[in-house]
Amino acid sequence: MRVKLLRYTTDPELICGTAALTSTRSGSPSEIMREIDSETAKRMIKKVTGCGHTSVIEHACFTFSIEDVSRAMTHQLVRHRMASYTQQSQRYVAYDTLESYVTPPSIADKAEAKKTFDEALEKISEAYKALLKMDVPKEDARFVLPNAAKTNILVTMNARELRHFFNLRCCARAQWEIREAAVEMLRQARKVAPALFEGAGPTCVELGFCLEGKMKPAECDVQEIKEKFRSL
Repeated sequence: MRVKLLRYTTDPELICGTAALTSTRSGSPSEIMREIDSETAKRMIKKVTGCGHTSVIEHACFTFSIEDVSRAMTHQLVRHRMASYTQQSQRYVAYDTLESYVTPPSIADKAEAKKTFDEALEKISEAYKALLKMDVPKEDARFVLPNAAKTNILVTMNARELRHFFNLRCCARAQWEIREAAVEMLRQARKVAPALFEGAGPTCVELGFCLEGKMKPAECDVQEIKEKFRSL
């Protein structure tokens, strides 16, 4: 897996700080934007979002390339509807080797499980290639492909939706692959816009306690998790 922050709103914190001041000042947004400095912007973002008025950070958008992940992962990702997605199409891209698939660590770490997994994928690849040789279109041959099939996807979210995404997908209960992507997305987003993503992470990091109830993993320690996400 590779995660790359490709582009983001120019001066995202100044834009969001301007938005935070626009609703309470008489001046126009363009005037406020000319006058505001980065420290004022950061202070206003913290103040306004701390009161629950998070709509102001929707003005900053971030675009990521998420590469070599499974279709199982992207099926989860696209459930986050307040975002834009462009995904590699199986109508055009062929899957013909074991390198075209993602192997979960729980399988890779067990020799017998890995052997069973690889054998199944080899059979699938053989069937897929055979269908293509029979002049079956890729869009129909792909019906035999598994959730393990690798894909690449371009994702754009605004800062408010990203924070919600991090709440859910940085959680220890999230599936391992989307959790790995979410943590790396947070690390890169925080590097370019620290005020927008201060305190971001799984819900327990923002609220200080877990909402998972009986589903909370036994190994979870809220304080340890908070320290982990502070140091990203």
